[in-house]
Amino acid sequence: MALFGNAHSIDPAQAQQEYARLLGQGEQVHAAYLLIRDTILFTDRRLILVDKQGITGKKVEYHSVPYRSITHFAVETAGTFDLDAELKIWLSGSQTPIQKTFTKGVDIYEVQAILTQFVAK
Repeated sequence: MALFGNAHSIDPAQAQQEYARLLGQGEQVHAAYLLIRDTILFTDRRLILVDKQGITGKKVEYHSVPYRSITHFAVETAGTFDLDAELKIWLSGSQTPIQKTFTKGVDIYEVQAILTQFVAK
């Protein structure tokens, strides 16, 4: 499971170009992470989850999460035997968090700092 769900960072400028149609006027991508087929974008206005579906991945669902709807979040660092870090985000009105797994190459503290910057506004 970890092999198929881990994220790694991608260049925010590349993500800005690739997902320009999703972004509002002046909206900037500050960080982006690519899973095998899915993408997580942290913009200055919201969190965008790009969920490619089906065998071909041609069907895509876009989740737009305003930072103000995030009630709390948690990060779990990688360990000795568990090499993956995890991010959990709880949204208002939902008891089940959004969960994402990151490879050891991703600085989970950086992810946490990005969320802190935008959620704490």
